[in-house]
Amino acid sequence: MVKHTSLNFFSILITTIILSFIISNNNIIAVEIIKSSSSSSNTYFLGTNNNNNNHHTITPTKNKTSATSRGTHTHHSITKSQPSTSNLDEILRLAMVPGMVTWITDIRRTIHENPELAFEEYDTSALIRSELDLLEIPYMHPLAKTGIRASLGTGGPPFVALRADMDALPIQEAVEWEHKSKKDGKMHACGHDAHVAMLLGAAKILKSREHLLKGTVILLFQPAEEKGNGAKQMIEDGAIKDVEAIFAVHVSHQNPSGTICSRSGPLLAGCGFFRAVISADLGSPNGPQLRRADTVLAASAAVISLQGIVSREANPLDSQVVSVTLVDGGRQIGSVPGDVIIAGTFRAFSDMHNLLHRIQEVIKEQVKVFRCHATVDFFEKELTLYPPTINNDRMHEHVKKVAVDLLGPEKFRIVPPVMGAEDFSFYSKEIPAAFYYIGIRNEELGSIHCAHSPHFMVDEDVLPIGAATHASIAEEYLNEHG
Repeated sequence: MVKHTSLNFFSILITTIILSFIISNNNIIAVEIIKSSSSSSNTYFLGTNNNNNNHHTITPTKNKTSATSRGTHTHHSITKSQPSTSNLDEILRLAMVPGMVTWITDIRRTIHENPELAFEEYDTSALIRSELDLLEIPYMHPLAKTGIRASLGTGGPPFVALRADMDALPIQEAVEWEHKSKKDGKMHACGHDAHVAMLLGAAKILKSREHLLKGTVILLFQPAEEKGNGAKQMIEDGAIKDVEAIFAVHVSHQNPSGTICSRSGPLLAGCGFFRAVISADLGSPNGPQLRRADTVLAASAAVISLQGIVSREANPLDSQVVSVTLVDGGRQIGSVPGDVIIAGTFRAFSDMHNLLHRIQEVIKEQVKVFRCHATVDFFEKELTLYPPTINNDRMHEHVKKVAVDLLGPEKFRIVPPVMGAEDFSFYSKEIPAAFYYIGIRNEELGSIHCAHSPHFMVDEDVLPIGAATHASIAEEYLNEHG
């Protein structure tokens, strides 16, 4: 009891001295009131304005904390400190809403059931335009016969584009499932149905956030990627007018479902096609040949000699491919055909025109050895040389950053270049571009077969992820450049 009474006396004394000091000195801003009956304490804050005419305010710390936590300033400070993260979280949430997932999946399945070949995508184009009408997104049509250029946002710069291809392949589907192709000999065996669905999904997300866009997003739905000049014709028809950057995605069975994969620089090879008709010489003007030239032997020699272009002439550090994929000598088995056709493809990351020149030269000169001649066609009127697909360094870094922020670092991979080709390369040749993959490999589902296979499947769980990635890439690009 004595000890406690003594503590009270000294506490009162100390408090009195401090309060007296405060009265004479306005610079003191805090006072500790020590309660003799308890070990707890409260801190009080006083205003420090040196103007003696102003009243000092006293606010308990506890009350200030609770009031601030309910105020708007704390919310705004969090939003400003992490704008990208919160935007991306909201985009991903919108993509994963059950109704949204069902909508995207239904679009993909409808297109898959009704595949259309290059420049014949009339029903696919009509479906896309119908959905754009419902979303109240304006568009231009037709470009490149069936193509579409839609736009949303402010209508002013900057302009960023997202592209999806629409065409199917002349392949008979071998996958038995509810939504199998209804058209014999035609199949979406390269995932273009998924590409369209993901871009429409992105369009719906971006439309709901249109008031936040700091520029304009261009949506390109392109025909005839497989045939080789859909992108080129889209460009000729004004598809990328005012566009300063463009992005596209392709499904990939080589990477786990939901992963985003790409690389800076060369990603896909340039590509060309050739067709040679090898014919027997009719003989000299002095008389008929004693023995007819063997066109089959001449064609065989040409096929073998073509392999030497890569193995003996190409730089070993420069990947090149020359492949003969067709040999046609007719159906007669009792005589040598008058003509033999050989055809194929060639690919490289370097000078495609030099490779084209050597293919033509080797075929023509080789068949002369067997008293034949050849005409070589590179489909310059129907098809054209694909340039290599080169990812712009800055655009690749943008895709990488968005993918990591949206899905996490474990969901992004750097992949090596491959010898496949894409006519997206025509866009990347004109403006800064980035092409990336979204993994669809799911062994449990059976989504393991390569593109252009009759067994090709798509893990549909990636569709909303692709839509969110598309939308995020476009919106964040405008945030950075708008």
